[in-house]
Amino acid sequence: MKLTHTFIKSLIATNVLAALTVSSFFSNAQESQPAASEDVEVIEVKGFRGSLIKALEAKRDAANTRESIMAEDIGKFPDLNVAEAIQRVPGVAISREGGEGRNIVLRGFSPGFTRTTLNGMEVPAGSDGLDSGGVTVNNSRAFDFHVFASELFNRIDIQKTQTASIEEGGIAGTVDMYSARPFDNPGFNSTLSLKGGYNDLTSEVDPRFAFLASNTFADNTFGALFSVAVSDRSVRQEGFGSVRWEPTNRIGNGTWGDTSGLSTINGTPSNYCGAEEAISCLWVPRLPRADFFGNEQKRIGVTGSLQYKPNDDMLFTLDILHSELENDRRNYNSMEWLVNRGAPGDFQGQSPVSFTVDESGKVLIAGSFENVTSWYESRYQVSDSIFDQYVLSGDIQLNDRWSLDLMAGMDKNDADREEIRYYYRSVPHFYSYDYSSGNAATVDYGDYDTTDPNNYLDAVNASNRSDDVKKSNTTVKLDLAYAGDSFDIKTGLAFNDREVEYRTADGDFTPFDPSKYTTPFPYSDFGKGLDGATLAPFLVADFDKLEADGILTHNYTNNAAQGWVVGEKTQALYLELNSDHEIGDMYLRTNFGVRYVNTEVTSEAIINNSPLSVTRDYNNFLPSMNLALEVTDDIVTRFAYARSMTRPSLGSLNIASPQFGYTTFTVGNLGNPGLNPYESNDVDLSVEWYFAEEAVVAFNVFNKDIVTSLDTEEVEKLVDEEFWPSIYADPQYIATAPLGDPASQTYTHRIPVNNNDGYSVTGYELMYQQPFIFLDGWLSNFGVVANFTHVSAQDSTGLSPNSYNATLYYDEENYGARISLNKRDDYLLQEPAGNGHAQERKFGPTHVDVSAFYNVNENISLSLEIINLTDEVERIYGTGDGDLNLTREYSHTGTQYFIGASYTF
Repeated sequence: MKLTHTFIKSLIATNVLAALTVSSFFSNAQESQPAASEDVEVIEVKGFRGSLIKALEAKRDAANTRESIMAEDIGKFPDLNVAEAIQRVPGVAISREGGEGRNIVLRGFSPGFTRTTLNGMEVPAGSDGLDSGGVTVNNSRAFDFHVFASELFNRIDIQKTQTASIEEGGIAGTVDMYSARPFDNPGFNSTLSLKGGYNDLTSEVDPRFAFLASNTFADNTFGALFSVAVSDRSVRQEGFGSVRWEPTNRIGNGTWGDTSGLSTINGTPSNYCGAEEAISCLWVPRLPRADFFGNEQKRIGVTGSLQYKPNDDMLFTLDILHSELENDRRNYNSMEWLVNRGAPGDFQGQSPVSFTVDESGKVLIAGSFENVTSWYESRYQVSDSIFDQYVLSGDIQLNDRWSLDLMAGMDKNDADREEIRYYYRSVPHFYSYDYSSGNAATVDYGDYDTTDPNNYLDAVNASNRSDDVKKSNTTVKLDLAYAGDSFDIKTGLAFNDREVEYRTADGDFTPFDPSKYTTPFPYSDFGKGLDGATLAPFLVADFDKLEADGILTHNYTNNAAQGWVVGEKTQALYLELNSDHEIGDMYLRTNFGVRYVNTEVTSEAIINNSPLSVTRDYNNFLPSMNLALEVTDDIVTRFAYARSMTRPSLGSLNIASPQFGYTTFTVGNLGNPGLNPYESNDVDLSVEWYFAEEAVVAFNVFNKDIVTSLDTEEVEKLVDEEFWPSIYADPQYIATAPLGDPASQTYTHRIPVNNNDGYSVTGYELMYQQPFIFLDGWLSNFGVVANFTHVSAQDSTGLSPNSYNATLYYDEENYGARISLNKRDDYLLQEPAGNGHAQERKFGPTHVDVSAFYNVNENISLSLEIINLTDEVERIYGTGDGDLNLTREYSHTGTQYFIGASYTF
């Protein structure tokens, strides 16, 4: 026993140095705690500190490694955005769109590796996005958290280690969200909340409304709850971009090396690329442009919950959730065509006048040109995302030992977008740029007028299409549990029927004179608040007039060949044993289990006007173990092992639009429904020191050994038999027959395949949480929550090696405030990247948020929230040949303020 205690103390001393450094400071807190007494008054702590207490209790009592976010009361979630609340959890980083959290990265894995549930069901929610974020309409496994209003939820659990009873699918982990229910707080409860938001960039007021009412009746045997949350949000994302830099020897027709007409070169170009002339090695901005993304967003969420409890042994619940997200975007860009040199008047020529080369000799940091053509881009994008979920569940205590949980539900999400994009092209003119001052260029147009419609010569239709993604899931689960004196056994079955359907349609284009369909740039203060930027206003397309004159139509023809459907039917069986053991003075809680799951994949598409369906299946055996050793009353150590899995991306499974080369015997652009999932062996080791009341210092180490992953390779094989009828019906095949007979001719397939080489994702998390109740007077109302995460992986796409969060709060009964800081390192977007870059990366922002409240009386509360206090910029950059830092996009969205009041009935 002494040896065990010595080992644990050594482990803590090694891995929790920060905690031990301040242990003498915290000892006063322990000594000041009152002795246990039956006469001690129980005081319920509310507010933000109260939500932290609930979350900490859930963390300590959990069989596995878990974090929780709790609402302080029904309908009072602690953040305005669900993703931004989750980002404060150790191991979580988020990506934002238009200044609002959208997706999460858990323990270094991209969003598709995190499984998300709502009221016990996997959630297939998605929406559209900005192309700067690489999204049109989300048809992936990633969950878009901004679809839902945060007021709809009262609890979120982040499961970091697996148990057999947790459904498979999330190697990174599982996020479980729960909406409110009437028996969460029996009796009558009602809250009305009104908030007004103001953004210092848009200068517009955005309303936010929430209402919740619940009651229990008939001696608390029946309960009903209804809630609604409605919000409007105006977004302006403004900045300057380059649409990537590229070395001149790679651009266009290769004429950049011609220095004729170039009067001045400041600096010395480096001939690092070995070109005939060093000037051809310079990295130049392809399409320097002022960027504007505007969005008018409307979001509504409605929940309903009915509960029936005929006796103490039965509880039946019906949960209903409906959510709608509407986006009306107008995006404008003024691109200057520098991507090649051609004859003036061909809409892409430019003649260099003077160049300035940076100190490295690799970058054309400034330049001036004649005969440049402007391509003015105007986009009209409208989208809707509609989500519905219905879940019926029952908890039945069969007798003193046996209990039964039942659940059946369905949810669906329909997300669509219509996009119309025009390029207005200008007369040739003078243009100069200068990046020497920072991330955004200073520009000059000479005597060219960017607001004269007569300078527009023609219009090009870059896009006119609609996209629709339908996701659905039907789930049935049965769980049976036996409770022994020191153990319990759980077993269960789960059935899921998931489907994702993608459809796209093409619109038509009627040529028109752009000079007759312009309107002034919608904002006179374009570019305000963006350091170092010159964002010159320009004329944009008048979509209303184009529509009124019948030029812009909303007539679309379905593109059946681009559509696809991927379905997954899963059947799972699990067995789980939980037990408690006394080991001397210590207490051990164990969780052992195994989960078996069968997955059947069906991929459907229209090929050569004929429907085609390919079905494959695979099985997975997933053991898991969680051990929690309570070494002392204050110290809990945990060890966990599990085999986890994440199913392949939907893009890897769909079979739409394959490219068959009947003379080259090749196959391209084809998914592979026969892929097995990603599989990982996961190990977690943690120490949690609950050194004082409501306080913890925790250290967690994790390793995920990915033993099966995905890659794209060339494979020599016969074409799968399901494709033969479509090939035989292809006119191109008929013209070349019998050269490429798929029944006998081997084809070179470039397709996604499983890779068993393996790689690891490793990391550690530090967490510190404490209210300063050991201090005197008003100082005792302060507290802090902080964490740090380090992750490393061979595949580091989307991964920030380091991220940290810190919240300092002041909380008492009638008023309080908190300030939160969130920071992540820069992270990789693509490697190798486009246009010759070794990598494309994204700047890791530091976001600061503020929240405060004041309770006027028992019924009325006032609140203030400030989101993105410092107006942090968004920045994407390329690394050139490996050691450069060349800005692709640089933008900001402003600081958001919310002032509100709530009334509790």
